[in-house]
Amino acid sequence: MKEIFLPPELSQNLSDLYDNMEKEYQVVADQIGLTCKGCPDNCCDSYFLHYTYAEWAYLWQGIRALDDQRLDIIVQRAKSYVAESKSLLARGQRPQLMCPCNDDGLCMIYSHRLMICRMHGIPASLTRPDGQMLRFPGCFRCQEIVEEKYEIETDAPLMDRTLLFRNLAGFEQQLLSDRRHLYPKVKLSIAEMIAQGPPRVDKAHCER
Repeated sequence: MKEIFLPPELSQNLSDLYDNMEKEYQVVADQIGLTCKGCPDNCCDSYFLHYTYAEWAYLWQGIRALDDQRLDIIVQRAKSYVAESKSLLARGQRPQLMCPCNDDGLCMIYSHRLMICRMHGIPASLTRPDGQMLRFPGCFRCQEIVEEKYEIETDAPLMDRTLLFRNLAGFEQQLLSDRRHLYPKVKLSIAEMIAQGPPRVDKAHCER
């Protein structure tokens, strides 16, 4: 199996995309008046799935920067998370487990956290390729603020995720090139991305 590495330029492009996204996020959060300070909840126990090799490889750039002790801790936590989440999903329950990267309330790979982790919280929209627009109300705290502050929910500002996901898809295309259709589709939690190790592909796929 051959590991999939992010070229330096593509890694920087992804980092820049995250930076721009966070600026857009903050504009909407400021307009609404949303802050995580003093929140009784922790969104790091939300069950998110991720879909690109590009982010999977970027995640592992951050994991590899950890010292050996923290690396061992995060891998063991990830394996426990995967086992428990599979058990919950088999019973028809959505997992609500603390992310293995969370250490006493702080993310151990904060600079390499993935897109969904960064954008969770504020109202957002996404226009699908078929033209259908999806709306996301934000976290529970955001919904409370919007309900109190705006007469109609749709009056609240929101962040358009469409271009962000298009750019991410473009990075994925650059990474996998014309062999993209040969690679198994990614649909993994962060814990699964950690427990399985860095992204790899059968060498036969690379040689076709």
